[in-house]
Amino acid sequence: MKHAINKRIDFALIIPVILLLVVGFVSIYIATFNDYPNKVIQVMLQQGAWVIIGLTLAFVVMLFNTEFLWKISPYLYLLGLGLMVLPLLFYSPLLVESTGAKNWITIGNTTLFQPSEFMKIAYILILAESALWFHGRYPEQIIKNDLKLLAVFSVLTLPVLVLLGLQKDLGTAMVFLAIFVGMSFLSGISWKIVLSVFLISMMSLVIFLLVFLWEPGREFLYHMGMDTYQINRISAWLKPFDFATSIAYQQTQGMLSIGSGGVFGKGFGVVELSVPVRESDMIFTVIAEDFGFFGAAVTLALYLLLIYRMIIITLESNNQFYTYISAGFIMMILFHIFENIGAAIGILPLTGIPLPFISQGGSSLISNLIGVGLVLSMAYQNQIHREEAREKRYSRLVD
Repeated sequence: MKHAINKRIDFALIIPVILLLVVGFVSIYIATFNDYPNKVIQVMLQQGAWVIIGLTLAFVVMLFNTEFLWKISPYLYLLGLGLMVLPLLFYSPLLVESTGAKNWITIGNTTLFQPSEFMKIAYILILAESALWFHGRYPEQIIKNDLKLLAVFSVLTLPVLVLLGLQKDLGTAMVFLAIFVGMSFLSGISWKIVLSVFLISMMSLVIFLLVFLWEPGREFLYHMGMDTYQINRISAWLKPFDFATSIAYQQTQGMLSIGSGGVFGKGFGVVELSVPVRESDMIFTVIAEDFGFFGAAVTLALYLLLIYRMIIITLESNNQFYTYISAGFIMMILFHIFENIGAAIGILPLTGIPLPFISQGGSSLISNLIGVGLVLSMAYQNQIHREEAREKRYSRLVD
């Protein structure tokens, strides 16, 4: 019995993604029209091209099966590490000066892409494969084995963090750590280990903030290797309005922009406050200023619907490999949303993390759509298994 491909596609997952892409198009248009009116057509055509490429790749990835993903995961991981070396060799001094990080490959005057965005997908795949391999070899759930699994995860994570450290990209490193934590928790790590790590992390954070708030402490951190731009970002986060005309200008302007939108916003295309790079990192300020609390709430509702649908697909699957992949991607998206919007409203420091499916930029957008393709692949395989089960039942009835 033949089945049409469209009956195996989970449109309940695709719809919120498409709506978020539309929100992105509208927001990027507004930001670009107000800040770079001469580049509107160029920016929108670029964004459209990236969406088409991303959706095409998502459709292709949707057709992958477990065996193929299992085989290519190690190669994608090694390829990702290789690509992450390139920004250290091919970069734009002007871009590094403005962002403080060497995380984009730039050749001549052309900035190509950010390898760490694609590495996120390869990293999720290799952790998923490693978790299954490990549980197959050490099925007993004891603390000793949990520590061994954390060691395996750490060995795979360390090269990524080292390269991100050399690129001075702390924001992206935090995303990888979030994926690490989420997938470790899903792997059945003992709550004793999870609680211990959490308490140590919280204590370390408190100690760091106490040292940072002490003026000689900031000097100490600087001499220990902390970059000036990182110190400035944390200072801007802790006391934004003390530095509103200097290092905290972007953050304070973003907060004022969001607050000025009120309940229903100022209307389409009306952005009266200047917010640096609002077309990418600060895109949420455009949504809030133009469409107010209502527009921001609708955007968050779309994210909630997307996450909810991905969780449902995950729960319906009996494939552990896909379950790990989906959990890693969900953790990645959640952290992006939390960090980007949290930074925009001032509860978290700015890290340059884009808002999924909405911010301008090709690397993040295409990477996120590939991740959606992986979850669609899970739904696709779920439907195939349901079809096979129905056919078996039908064959038994006929016989």
